[in-house]
Amino acid sequence: MFNALVVTKDATDTTTAKVTALDDADLPKVDGGVTVAVEYSTVNYKDGLCLSPGGGGLVRNYPHVPGIDFSGTVETSDDPRYKAGDKVVLTGWRVGEAHWGGYAQKARVRADWLVPLPDGLTPKQAMAVGTAGFTAMLAVMALEEHGLTPDQGEVLVTGAAGGVGSVATAILANLGYQVAAVTGRPETAAYLKDLGAARIVAREELAETVKRPLESETWAGCVDAVGGDMLARVLGQMKYGASVAAVGLAGGARLPTSVVPFLLRGVNLLGIDSVMKPYEGRLRAWQRVATDLPLGKLEDMVQEAKLADLPELGQDILAGKVKGRVVVDVNA
Repeated sequence: MFNALVVTKDATDTTTAKVTALDDADLPKVDGGVTVAVEYSTVNYKDGLCLSPGGGGLVRNYPHVPGIDFSGTVETSDDPRYKAGDKVVLTGWRVGEAHWGGYAQKARVRADWLVPLPDGLTPKQAMAVGTAGFTAMLAVMALEEHGLTPDQGEVLVTGAAGGVGSVATAILANLGYQVAAVTGRPETAAYLKDLGAARIVAREELAETVKRPLESETWAGCVDAVGGDMLARVLGQMKYGASVAAVGLAGGARLPTSVVPFLLRGVNLLGIDSVMKPYEGRLRAWQRVATDLPLGKLEDMVQEAKLADLPELGQDILAGKVKGRVVVDVNA
């Protein structure tokens, strides 16, 4: 037997999440699958949606075990790439949405969805990174691939106190970039400075839409977790040839902008997807996380939780009340 946070739906479409005892026979049937003894998971915005009424449009079937990330040790494997005792990490592939996820002491998934735990990271640290940090690393790599270097000027990080923003701030600062961190929560300023932000930008400075398609050239690069009006505003402030890596839509999916920044300044808008990222790129990003994210800073952005805390934390992350990263000890 093992414990899992199981979400059920009744005849009135009301969903309920509670810690429930399951056994191996309850795990999904997966051809060529790997059973993992989960050690840690985490809390992302998508997890909050999956725990919300209706599953946020992400959950297909009930009962369901959410958790889009997990780390742990292989227990059994039908695939020769993994053997009992191997340490592994999973992010993405719609695990925790369409497929049972990491809010359990055991998970069974396809071998293709796993990556080996990178050297230099513990399972707990891997979940302090999680999808949010993995996405942040993909964003930094994309900006670098489009020519960003530390000598070009300030790099903007929007939604900087959230999971993606926190890790992006720490990575960029560690690589020598001058980070301008945008936050709507003044109380997080000291936290962001500790992560390496050179200065704090109040959300109000960028939240207002303007009619001018171009403003003064300000930012050498940007990791944007907000989208919406703020992204539209930022596009008009990018330096010539600069890039914005779009990683989220906390401010909305609508983008009220024009093509002018792209045509007159050669601005690049780079879409960052961590869910379906192919294996080789996924492995490179995790290896970069292990070398470029200062682990001391990682510890500063972490709060710990257990399975029973997840329903409340799901509500908190949707309300923008979670700072940094949450690591869930599924065995606590």
